[in-house]
Amino acid sequence: MVAINKEIVTLDPHLIGVDWGSTCLRVFLIGSYGEVLATRTSAQGSSSMNGSAWAYEQSLEQLAGDWLQEYPDIKVLACGMVGSKHGWLEVPYVACPSDVNAIAARVMSVKGVDQRRFDIVPGMAYRPANGVPDVMRGEETQIAGVLSLRPEASQRSCIILPGTHSKWVQIEQGKVTAFATHMTGELFAILRQHSVLGRLMPSQQNELDPIAFLRGVEDARQGMYLGFAHQLFAVRTLGLMEMMPPSSLADYLSGLLIGHEIQAGLGWRLAAGLEQAPLILVGDPSLCAHYAQALSHCGVLNASILSNTAPVGLWAIERATAGVHATKLAHKVNV
Repeated sequence: MVAINKEIVTLDPHLIGVDWGSTCLRVFLIGSYGEVLATRTSAQGSSSMNGSAWAYEQSLEQLAGDWLQEYPDIKVLACGMVGSKHGWLEVPYVACPSDVNAIAARVMSVKGVDQRRFDIVPGMAYRPANGVPDVMRGEETQIAGVLSLRPEASQRSCIILPGTHSKWVQIEQGKVTAFATHMTGELFAILRQHSVLGRLMPSQQNELDPIAFLRGVEDARQGMYLGFAHQLFAVRTLGLMEMMPPSSLADYLSGLLIGHEIQAGLGWRLAAGLEQAPLILVGDPSLCAHYAQALSHCGVLNASILSNTAPVGLWAIERATAGVHATKLAHKVNV
């Protein structure tokens, strides 16, 4: 199934941007100033491609083939899992700290059957001196979009990207200097669908129960000494003892998971000296609103929200890529 927004192509498009996640494919027709002229989505995520170059090209053709035909010389730039080990072309991670120019310098190209060139954005890797490595693919492009939309955040800021694998990102002098991944969304899905905790929950989730959600956030804040695994079991016992209705248990679980993520993230932010720096939530507006509510409950009132910044990020990276190519050409001429 393909979803298409109202297309308002009045100017010559400058770029076809592609955000290729594990479960979803999004394409954007982007103008010369980064404006999104049209958006299309499908369920042809990278997990359904099985690492087949032909499958990737065919999926993109099905979703944006008319754009490719109408604008034969337009550039195509893709980010996300399309550049992973099982993607269309594996593009090595750029090392953190990095900025948009470092990302642009590591963009790689693959040619389709008709010799059209498709450019793919690298992911980003963070290897702390005294910790385990962390990686992202796709979020680096959203971050580039944030810094393009909010230049004041380039100096010092903390960016949160909620989702299946939430990212907390530190920004200094226009560079991603550190980031940490929390598997909050994936844990919620697994626990709700495949654990004993989900047995008392209704199959269809109703509207958010804000009281149950904030109780979970508060219990995460107040009861960390009991241990996360112990607190999780409360999702079951609160239902068994009829202290919380079944319809509220999923929201309590969500609050508990998000609450633990926020407690860890705020401590990490404080240790980095970014407590007074801008805090920006990026992603699905509804999910970001839940995070903003939880942050507010924990005393953080200054978080702002941006929706999908991937199109602007793709545009910013493409512009930086053009600058990289110009610099290389000038160097060859001078030599």
